[in-house]
Amino acid sequence: MAIRKLLMWPDRRLKQKVQPVEKIDENVEKIWSDLIDTMEAMSCIGLASSQLGIMSSLAVVDVSTDRGQFILLANPEILQVSKEMNENIEASPNLPGVSAKISRPRKVTVKYLDKDGMIVRNDFEGLWATSVQHQIDHLNGVMYFDRLSAVKRDMLIRKAKKRR
Repeated sequence: MAIRKLLMWPDRRLKQKVQPVEKIDENVEKIWSDLIDTMEAMSCIGLASSQLGIMSSLAVVDVSTDRGQFILLANPEILQVSKEMNENIEASPNLPGVSAKISRPRKVTVKYLDKDGMIVRNDFEGLWATSVQHQIDHLNGVMYFDRLSAVKRDMLIRKAKKRR
């Protein structure tokens, strides 16, 4: 259990797709634990392993108000999305100091391996759905600002560079 250092944009690993996890073992459990510790230290609502330079398909999400209701995801895959959309302000600690309004499906059905290595199908809605989609994007080498128009994306990146 440790707080890990984050990759900083434009580290090329942030644009790479991760490898699937073969099985849930002690190594995976340690990575999940480190992801939770790192996420909690930053007070964010989700974190993907690729954000730490770990190129395995692992993520954690916790948008509960009390905290401590972590969803541990291995090899998450979106199976279904709702037609209804939600807009939320999204950010990433990999590009600190900036954020943008992103539109995503309000509800998603996701398949993943849980902590017991069981294949689970789960429906996520609202902010849970937003965070799960955001983490899956990270695992696929997509940053939230990749969902913006080229002009807005360039402005956001320039603003982040100025803040460094």
